[in-house]
Amino acid sequence: MSQADWKSAFDRAPVRDGIDPTTMSGLPVDATYGSDESVYPGDWPYTRGVYASMYRSKLWTMRMFAGFGTAEDTNVRFKDILRNGGDGLSTAFDLPTLMGLDSDDPHSIGEVGKCGVAIDSLADMEDLFAGIDLGVTTTSMTINAPAAVILAMFVANAEKAGTPRAKLGGTIQNDMFKEYQAQKEFVFPPRPSTRIITDMIKYCSVEMPKFNTISVSGYHIREAGSTAAQELAFTLANGFAYVEAARAVGLSVDEVAPRLSFFFNAHIDFFEEIGKYRAARRIWARWMRDHYGSTNVRSQMVRFHTQTAGVSLTAQQPELNIVRTAIEALAGVLGGTQSLHTNSMDEVLALPTEKAARIALRTQQVIGYETGVANVADPLGGSYYVEAMTDLMESEAEKIFAHLLEIGNGSILEGVYQGIDDGYFQGEIADAAYSFERKLNSGQRIMVGVNRFTEAPGDEPLPTMIIGPEVEERQLKRLGNVKHDRNPAAVTSALISVRTAAANPDINLMPVLIDAVRSYVTVGEIMATMAEVFGRYVERPVI
Repeated sequence: MSQADWKSAFDRAPVRDGIDPTTMSGLPVDATYGSDESVYPGDWPYTRGVYASMYRSKLWTMRMFAGFGTAEDTNVRFKDILRNGGDGLSTAFDLPTLMGLDSDDPHSIGEVGKCGVAIDSLADMEDLFAGIDLGVTTTSMTINAPAAVILAMFVANAEKAGTPRAKLGGTIQNDMFKEYQAQKEFVFPPRPSTRIITDMIKYCSVEMPKFNTISVSGYHIREAGSTAAQELAFTLANGFAYVEAARAVGLSVDEVAPRLSFFFNAHIDFFEEIGKYRAARRIWARWMRDHYGSTNVRSQMVRFHTQTAGVSLTAQQPELNIVRTAIEALAGVLGGTQSLHTNSMDEVLALPTEKAARIALRTQQVIGYETGVANVADPLGGSYYVEAMTDLMESEAEKIFAHLLEIGNGSILEGVYQGIDDGYFQGEIADAAYSFERKLNSGQRIMVGVNRFTEAPGDEPLPTMIIGPEVEERQLKRLGNVKHDRNPAAVTSALISVRTAAANPDINLMPVLIDAVRSYVTVGEIMATMAEVFGRYVERPVI
């Protein structure tokens, strides 16, 4: 792309309200920088950003992750986020929901509402989004094994509230491969899980054109201890695998790839992270075009959400976590993220308090509105260090892709399956985590407040959010009332339909699940019924 071509694309883009394209001292600032021979933002392979104007047209979505206690509790926090300038919601679910269990399951005791919101039935989904216009507010939901059930509840609730499914915007994580590799919140084996995902992709491609059915998530891979290069490679390989899985059921690459979004970690090594994001865009563009034959440029664009690193937060001197989060968030912005969540300083201790969450949101707002970094697209492009780090990230990722192609006999999808079965991913992540821990313990890597610049114990502790036993009691009462009031015959009929659809790969599960949740069939009931057909996954330990 020539400078004139970029300028033409830039001029066609809208200009963000209130932008002042000058420095604080009044000096003029160009929208981007480079010579006439440069690759520009919005130019294939999108190393410098997927859009010509980037944040000059629109800031990233400031999407704050929230969820705790009952749906009513989280609804209050959602509304507080929206009142304070958040422009997208991101939902955290509690461990029983993530594992496909109801709150009254014996395995759920003591965990209800603790690490996220408890969702058992459509009644909870109704409470969760009460008073929130889902036709206007985009919603991200971090759920994987029961993702199809939660999406069904989301659709049923929105339609009951008057918002048609075609207007719903947002993303459901729905990335099962990384569950087997890193996060371990799986229920069914990999291949049945892939069938559920492709059913969701096919359904949403027709019924929900504004909704992304997978957020391919490197975040949890990094939180488990991987290196930045492993996070990059494993994440993109999983994305390639989903494209191959969708093609196997009759969808073309250009029907699938534009609907994939990605989710990366923003860790504390500032320039390594920026190089990672830039390499991700370049790798995806080349593989989609050259390996998978995409002709749609939207298929070749990596659009991604970023969250600052939870594992970089420290319980020691937790106020320092505000600094860490600000630096990590800035890396995400300079790397060209499309949306961002900033962790709260107290998340290492408990779910964030309202004050801590507000400081985290304000951190993004300071970056977006005060620093001037959003006035220039890819302001670090051309830096010798940044360009070299981008190249290095790409080179390290390509080595991993070559290995997966080898063990998959030319297929990334089969390579991912094989890598899960033989413990390749788990072993690589464990080795990386162990190596970092040794450096930390020896002092080769310094963590302020942990192994250097420590303070004597006895500092006033931060106030933290406490989820008491009364939350579980309220949720169990709510669930009991739902089960008492619903139609038992409708529940039985719905579960028979779910079992039949699960057993027949020619039946798309999504319409069946939407019908089932409208009868207030619960997450646990549906997941147990599908497990009768699909079985339950048991991980083989890696030693």
